[in-house]
Amino acid sequence: MTAISVVIVTYNSRRTVPACLASLAAHTSRDSCEVVVVDNASADGTPEMIASDYAWVRLVVRQRNDGLSAGINAGVEASRGEHVAVLNPDIRFDGDVLSPLAAYLRDHDDAGVVAPKLLNDDGTLQLSCRAFPGYSTAFFNRYSILTRLFPRNRVSSRYLMSNFDHSSLQDVDWVSGAALMFPRRVFDALGGWDPAFFLFNEDVDFCRRAHDAGYRVVYDPEVAVHHSIGISESTSPRIIIERHKSIWRYYRKHLRGGPLRDAVTGAGIAVRCCALLATNGVRRIVSPR
Repeated sequence: MTAISVVIVTYNSRRTVPACLASLAAHTSRDSCEVVVVDNASADGTPEMIASDYAWVRLVVRQRNDGLSAGINAGVEASRGEHVAVLNPDIRFDGDVLSPLAAYLRDHDDAGVVAPKLLNDDGTLQLSCRAFPGYSTAFFNRYSILTRLFPRNRVSSRYLMSNFDHSSLQDVDWVSGAALMFPRRVFDALGGWDPAFFLFNEDVDFCRRAHDAGYRVVYDPEVAVHHSIGISESTSPRIIIERHKSIWRYYRKHLRGGPLRDAVTGAGIAVRCCALLATNGVRRIVSPR
């Protein structure tokens, strides 16, 4: 069996994925590592470019975009590795970052997910691990107006782990799906990634289910990759709505607390979504691009 499979899900990623593939070509061995790219019905020529310029990549072309989780599942199913690394197409790195992650998983049977430290383009730290969201984070999330007004409040700090020591290897609740690795046996045990999460919070859900199944989720800052934040920071109405739909889906799946609490939480998520849509709409009018 191949030691490591890398799964990259692309959607109109023609400009970003070449740097990721260049990193993989330079710092992995094709004898022990395979790369699977799943294209979710791109319209910018991404699959054609990969088929033409990257013959060593296993390309899976999907005829419609069923979401990130479905793409990850398709990639894992097309792969053969004992360990699977999921990378965003805007990830790049210098040096061998995959072997240390796989070695950690081999040495720790109870580890279900391990993730590297994420760095911004300028080399600064990108916060990439969080506490599991609770009811309070419906109002004090990273993108909420309350967090922006009161950035040092305890609820947000605890959820965002802004006071966390990001220089030491530690168990955490969940890690960003921009770059992580898991054993194939854990993927199989959990039944894969939940395709109900089209975009956003699919990583939170996967880590939550790993915890529930008795596995550890590990943040390993001794391994670092660069992540160029793209669609996850988009303020387009479609992305804002999709983000909040996924938050509500996560709450309904993992945090059912009775009709009243669900109603209050749902209202909080809806108000926050509408506030962000309104704020960004005004911003576009005042400062059109």
